[in-house]
Amino acid sequence: MKLKRTGQLLGVGALAGMGYLGTTWARYGNPSRRGPKDPRLDQFMPVYEVREVHHTRVAAPASVVFTVAQEVDMQQSPLLKAIFLGRELLMGAAPTPRAPQSIRSEVLALGWRVLFEEPGHHLVMGAVTQPWKADVKFHGIPPAEFAAFREPGYAKIAWTLVAEPLSPTACVFRTETRVITTDAEARKRFRWYWCVVSPGVLLIRREMLRLVRREAERRARSYRDSVEPINGLISVNRE
Repeated sequence: MKLKRTGQLLGVGALAGMGYLGTTWARYGNPSRRGPKDPRLDQFMPVYEVREVHHTRVAAPASVVFTVAQEVDMQQSPLLKAIFLGRELLMGAAPTPRAPQSIRSEVLALGWRVLFEEPGHHLVMGAVTQPWKADVKFHGIPPAEFAAFREPGYAKIAWTLVAEPLSPTACVFRTETRVITTDAEARKRFRWYWCVVSPGVLLIRREMLRLVRREAERRARSYRDSVEPINGLISVNRE
């Protein structure tokens, strides 16, 4: 009976997986238009085949959230470590030793390039790559040349970190990723790749939001806790 039940669950899981792959394949090239427009990202990739937007409200100043978003170490999360390891196993890549570091330091070291930055508010990063290869390499393109890059065989990727203030003590943190390929062969390769890895990408983005929100709110609380006794003392002295 248990074996039968297990078989049924595996069958349902397999059907769900096939359904997801089929839906992702069919929708490829028709990205969602939901969410706010990003004029800065439009400047570098106005047309795209993939668009992923994720956001969360954070009880912390925008400047704190933006700083945390660049400093967060993505592999401090066991979930993200497992996803990155899973990709290496799936693609047949050799495990790469990694020292703890911020996401900004890590992606720059990998070859990504800053396309635009407004300190405390908005960051756009970009690169061209062939992610369907086991040993993936990222190549930075100068901002003035990124939009026009058309060398065959590549996927162009641009993504953002944005902290939109709602008040002095709250903001919306948002990240958006866009992808476009440079020719038909690259589109075919990336389409298959995206169908397989997009669930992991979704988890990565959501986990990143959680990590940023948790740390930014922790820093905001710590700051408030340190300032309130001082303000109270000043008030008493004035009286």
